[in-house]
Amino acid sequence: MLSPSLGAVYVHPVKSLAARAADEAVVEPWGLDGDRRWMLIDDGSRVVTQRQQPRMAGLSAEPLPGGGLSLSAPGGASLTVEVPDPARTVTAELHRSTVEVVVASDDAHTWFSARLGAEVRLVHLDAPSHRRPVDPEFGRPGETVSLADGFPLLLTARSSLDALNALVAQGNHPEEGPLPMNRFRPNVVVEGTAPWAEDGWKRIAIGEVAFRVVKPCGRCVITTTDQRTAERGKEPLHTLARHRRDGKHLLFGQNMIPEGTGVIRAGDPVRVLD
Repeated sequence: MLSPSLGAVYVHPVKSLAARAADEAVVEPWGLDGDRRWMLIDDGSRVVTQRQQPRMAGLSAEPLPGGGLSLSAPGGASLTVEVPDPARTVTAELHRSTVEVVVASDDAHTWFSARLGAEVRLVHLDAPSHRRPVDPEFGRPGETVSLADGFPLLLTARSSLDALNALVAQGNHPEEGPLPMNRFRPNVVVEGTAPWAEDGWKRIAIGEVAFRVVKPCGRCVITTTDQRTAERGKEPLHTLARHRRDGKHLLFGQNMIPEGTGVIRAGDPVRVLD
């Protein structure tokens, strides 16, 4: 009998930069503590991600005590960024929604702009009152999300990635596989399940924290980006289009909303509640 467990936890301090593995993480109502509290915007105050700048995959941000960041890039100088003055707010466009964010130091803008070859600014999500509402089709009144695309957490399953890689190996671009999990930028990775079992989940518990599993995740071009080299290929979108399509959406992983707060740890049991 399968015994599902939490295989890995990932936090993304800056949206679309390299993920950081964690042994444990605090679950807040709007996502994991420290996950996607910072992001880049362009000169039109629109979010910048690996969709536009695949080289973001090679940049890293380490959280510091107090909420700041230590930024680093291969072969380059690092930079420490403090949490900015909350008076320096701007309204930014994050896909189809807007969010009030705080502008970071000019040094941070210069650091990122030099490495991406484009004018960008680093911004921070400050007060809880600035969180965005979750899509009301899937969320309940008062449920919010930080700077993630749409939902507080993203779950993937190791067995489903294995099944997807088997399909990639049988497809038109087998040389691109096997794909690593970091292509899908999850927060939590579950092990010990049957492939695609997560498609049927409605509620789960990881350790003592319960979550609603609300919506499959539609995937974008970021999944085709090698997170080490920033080079793009055809997979997994080509294979997902053949085997995991729902209308215009190509599906891998499940979006989740916490039902409470607490700490989740790698190795925690995962229980299917509904």
